[in-house]
Amino acid sequence: MQHFSISPREMVGSIWRNRSLASALIKREVVGRYRGSVMGILWSFFNPVFMLAVYTFVFSVVFKARWIGGSDSKTEFALILFAGMIVFGLFSECVNRAPGLILSNVNYVKKVVFPLEILPLVAFGAAAFHLLVSVVVWLIFYVIFFGMPHLTLLFLPLILLPLVLFILGISWILASLGVYLRDVGQIVGVITTALLFLSPIFYPVTSLPTEYQILLQLNFLTPVIEQTRQALVWGNMPEMRFWSLSLIASAAVAWGGFVWFQKTRKGFADVL
Repeated sequence: MQHFSISPREMVGSIWRNRSLASALIKREVVGRYRGSVMGILWSFFNPVFMLAVYTFVFSVVFKARWIGGSDSKTEFALILFAGMIVFGLFSECVNRAPGLILSNVNYVKKVVFPLEILPLVAFGAAAFHLLVSVVVWLIFYVIFFGMPHLTLLFLPLILLPLVLFILGISWILASLGVYLRDVGQIVGVITTALLFLSPIFYPVTSLPTEYQILLQLNFLTPVIEQTRQALVWGNMPEMRFWSLSLIASAAVAWGGFVWFQKTRKGFADVL
């Protein structure tokens, strides 16, 4: 029986060795999603524009919501809200797809020698493309209404790095579980929907009572969303000590997910 290494070096090495293959699959994934439509890949730009307009109307006009610590500007509220949705969108797209990654690529399991461990990376790459487009849309609207953005936006990749590792770890676990337990996809869908409202997307953490703030901080998305807003909207630097701890924790999750995937992949062909 083939042996699959579980070392952290192999986790990084596999991604590096198969970077060209992963890049090609990501490109195919992105282009294929819009193949056959009239506007094609332009939909990836118009979708976030439409959602930003919807958020502005619903929360600022219908509910007349205002962000604590912000101004009365409807546009500012929409941009604050959209910044949180960008982060959550990256997480939810990857995690919701993860349980079906192996199931939708059975040929890779049975007929060819294929590095299955890069499939979560491919899903992440496609989601990262949409995140990049959403950030561009956010910046365009910010420049139009508020002028030049803060230079702290350059810290966004650094802020997102712990979340990236966390997503990969969770995706490896869910991709494996999805082979053996077909209900995982339904469960994950319910959980991500709940996390949408249990993350500080539509409200700041400080708006909650102290006891609930502590619980909300247990959500891994909370610090990423808060630091993203701080960098994009308020122009504040990320808190590096907390970021370092998050990076260590997410790296452990990534490696744990990789170990789980490597240990369980031997049975994929038998189950499928």
